[in-house]
Amino acid sequence: MRFKFAHAVSIAAAVAMATACGKKDEGGAGGAASAASAAVAPAAAVAPASEATIVRIGHVAPLTGTQAHLGKDNENGARLALEEISSQGLTIDGRAIRLQLDSQDDAADPRTGEEAAQRLIDDHVVAVIGHLNSGVSIPASKIYSDAGIAQISPSTTNPQYTKQGYKTTFRVVATDAQQGPVLAGYAMKTLHAKKVVIVDDASAYGRGLADEFAKTVQAGGIKIAARESTTEKARNFKAIITKIKRVQPDVVMYGGMDVTGGPFAKEAAALGVKAKILAGDGVCTQQLPELAGDAVQNVVCTEAGPALSKMDKGADFAQKYEARFHTPVQIYAPFTYDAMYVIVDAMKRANSIEAGKVLAAMATTDFNGLTGHIAFDDKGDLKAGTITLYDFKDKKKEVLDVVKQ
Repeated sequence: MRFKFAHAVSIAAAVAMATACGKKDEGGAGGAASAASAAVAPAAAVAPASEATIVRIGHVAPLTGTQAHLGKDNENGARLALEEISSQGLTIDGRAIRLQLDSQDDAADPRTGEEAAQRLIDDHVVAVIGHLNSGVSIPASKIYSDAGIAQISPSTTNPQYTKQGYKTTFRVVATDAQQGPVLAGYAMKTLHAKKVVIVDDASAYGRGLADEFAKTVQAGGIKIAARESTTEKARNFKAIITKIKRVQPDVVMYGGMDVTGGPFAKEAAALGVKAKILAGDGVCTQQLPELAGDAVQNVVCTEAGPALSKMDKGADFAQKYEARFHTPVQIYAPFTYDAMYVIVDAMKRANSIEAGKVLAAMATTDFNGLTGHIAFDDKGDLKAGTITLYDFKDKKKEVLDVVKQ
């Protein structure tokens, strides 16, 4: 990372900071204080905590419900970055800064997400990392725009998120306009599919990704034999799978999250569907083998960014993450980690902790992070995105291909 901070904090100060901002980790990932003390080294003391200016950075994702494992993964990545930055000390405009992570639960629900967004604004955060889901990020984005607060999503892939004309929306992943065509290209060029079925979970993310896939295969002359929708809460897919069996497609594309995509793949295999199942990043998690069982061997999925194993310091990050939170990275923790660093980088370049000035600096980001080079176009999208294709061998994710956009 490119930061050179003016001060470093003692272990005691880091522990106090982590205890203040890390209460949500109690019980799930070990006490924040003990982890913080293990993560930092002794250094010269800085100004007492009472003299430091507290700066809140928001994070919002589903921390309860069926997608909590993904939301907590995102929160952990942001927290790890915040603790690293704090352990070295941060000074802005001559003032010692004490960062706090203001983490909110949106339960993967649009209305709850809007309420969480308003709470963050009321808490006077300088910027927000989130949301996880496109269907929550998109409605919440107007609230951040009206408040003039930067929103940087680590996992929202629906193109509409940055097409609304807001100057506050940014993301550190590629979009479904890139992810869908990569999946379609794999279906056509590698699997030589002649007939496909598309299933989505009716969410902004699942349907949006399915639409992008559909446009590309249709342009390539592939027949879409059927298109079906389920819901984000479905667990029984027998009716849809029975229709799929009658069609006998070469490929089934599933747009949705792992909590439904895994059971869908499992039930399809049990009912005798032989078609390869393609899916996007919502399905492509470390938990998929548990959710899909042996049927995971029939799944090929994408992530809207580089693989952790292909990042220059990915192994080091994975080790630090597991030591801190006692669980492996699920999927997008590296991207929330980078999002935190990007916000602090904007604060340093603006030499300000005012939300408006930080927002202005975000637009000119030029940052080399864990996940790669981060710079935004005029809509807030990455100028150079990456899509990674995976399959599963012995129930472990393996990189099939990397497509740079």
